[in-house]
Amino acid sequence: MTKVLIVFYSMYGHIHQMAEAVAAGVREVPGCEPIIKRVPETLSEEVLRKMGALEAQKSMAQIPVTQVDDLADADAIIFGTPTRFGNMCGQMRQFLDSTGQLWATGALVGKVGSVFTSSATQHGGQESTILTFHATLLHQGMVVVGLPYAFAGQIGIGEITGCSPYGASTIAGAKGERMPSQNELAGARFQGAHVAKIAQKLA
Repeated sequence: MTKVLIVFYSMYGHIHQMAEAVAAGVREVPGCEPIIKRVPETLSEEVLRKMGALEAQKSMAQIPVTQVDDLADADAIIFGTPTRFGNMCGQMRQFLDSTGQLWATGALVGKVGSVFTSSATQHGGQESTILTFHATLLHQGMVVVGLPYAFAGQIGIGEITGCSPYGASTIAGAKGERMPSQNELAGARFQGAHVAKIAQKLA
């Protein structure tokens, strides 16, 4: 089986929903297996409670926390992170900063890497988050894969929606009140299947 690891951080559940859609896309490709894991939380329970995120965090508690070695064992890795001021969130950054040994040994060289994201607003830094994330993947020697225009859902102008050639994305709303739309979830599924097919060919 071609193993596609989906590593994400989600505070309010938006990225978690997108991760599940990415996994559904991976499952559409015969011979490919999605593995969903989350990066470690760095905020205290008290802070999460004040941010109104504690219930969402508890709902994801059953999802295993990823270890650095999990990345080396996968054939492809799809990362999901919310946007923080046009960059990945601190939890994801801290996890990636712990992968120096993988870089030193070239453990990720030639593996497929891809990214999806969310932001509070329509122009909240989705593209810059994915593009700046790509720099880390390139330093690791990964083969960067986005969301091609073959996914027609990013071409239409009939609705406000995330997704770009860089990767699937969703708009969460200023208070987190908007969950991923059907089009955004379709983009995530497409990206999962697209990455899986390329990983399978490379493997």
